Amino acid sequence: MKRIRSSTAALLLLALPAHADIRASEVDKTYAISGTTGAALYQSIGARGPRLRGGRSSAIAQTDFDLKWGRDYKRNGTDCVLAAARPFLTITYTFPKPAENLAPAVAARWRHFIAGIRAHEAVHGEYITAMAQDIFDTTVGFRQPNDPNCKKIRNGIQAPLKAAFARYKARTRAFEEVEMGAGGNVRRLILGLVNGQ
Repeated sequence: MKRIRSSTAALLLLALPAHADIRASEVDKTYAISGTTGAALYQSIGARGPRLRGGRSSAIAQTDFDLKWGRDYKRNGTDCVLAAARPFLTITYTFPKPAENLAPAVAARWRHFIAGIRAHEAVHGEYITAMAQDIFDTTVGFRQPNDPNCKKIRNGIQAPLKAAFARYKARTRAFEEVEMGAGGNVRRLILGLVNGQ
């Protein structure tokens, strides 16, 4: 996770909001797939889709994020306090897109399939935004004792940062297990595309 360090005059800190107003910039990307049947389209997704960690298999779609922070540290006696933070969040969604014209029946199945996949990835986007809020809530106001030069605090906030990321990962894993499991939403979407169910 990346950070941007910044400083602001103490008088300006009083005007900063007490809570985060996290507004992610969203980017849509596509990758081309071939085929004119549901089965062929899904096979092409397997061949051309975003590679999962380790590169052994591919995903249908992918949600990535870039989260940076502008942070304002303030000396308080001999302590240092993280007085304010400003998130800069970009969420990038990658979806498959057929390269060929589809027959009406296949096109209808594809529209249903991709709408469901987009809804699935949107949940990941919501979890990412919630993680940014979690980071804000657990780090702003953080006090590092005996740090008048505000240097130790940069390491001090790593523990709540990592904890927020771990909570996000656990939430994402639980969601994927339900969606991809037997009878799960993504499984149903795949069957509907391939078999017309």
